[in-house]
Amino acid sequence: MAQFVVNPRRFDPYKDFRFRVKWDGRYVAGVSKVSALSRTTEVVEHREGGDPSTSRKSPGRSSYEAVTLERGVTHDLDFEVWANKVWNIEGGNGAQVSLADFRKDVILDLLNEAGQVVISYHLFRCWVSEYRAMPDLDANSNAVAIQTLKLENEGWLRDVSVVEPAEPSFNVPN
Repeated sequence: MAQFVVNPRRFDPYKDFRFRVKWDGRYVAGVSKVSALSRTTEVVEHREGGDPSTSRKSPGRSSYEAVTLERGVTHDLDFEVWANKVWNIEGGNGAQVSLADFRKDVILDLLNEAGQVVISYHLFRCWVSEYRAMPDLDANSNAVAIQTLKLENEGWLRDVSVVEPAEPSFNVPN
């Protein structure tokens, strides 16, 4: 069983605005929003003939919700290149899908206020089910243009080797 070390001086929960996303061994630029990691387990109800009128419940199949990544539109092609591995309209017969590498493992790191990794999740066998290259454009708006990538996945696990780091301290000279 994993041994957890708790920082007795930290009372605040971690904030949700410091994070990084990594695939292919490098961090992806500009990701500004990641949807929640969510898992649902079906309930299997059964009853034996001699039981009273109540049912018994046990866990069934588990499924993992898709994860959506958002970032501002830039010249970086990471989102588009991955989306095109799933469906490339210019590929021609037999080359529309890159079967060898359209799935990727993704790492999601949560950082504390000092920028240290405090929690990390590994998402397995992700692939792009939806890609939005450009948002609705509106000349009367004052907003950033956002790209969206929806990733189907076959599960995720917390990396328990990532432990709570020592908090940095700054000594101010007298």
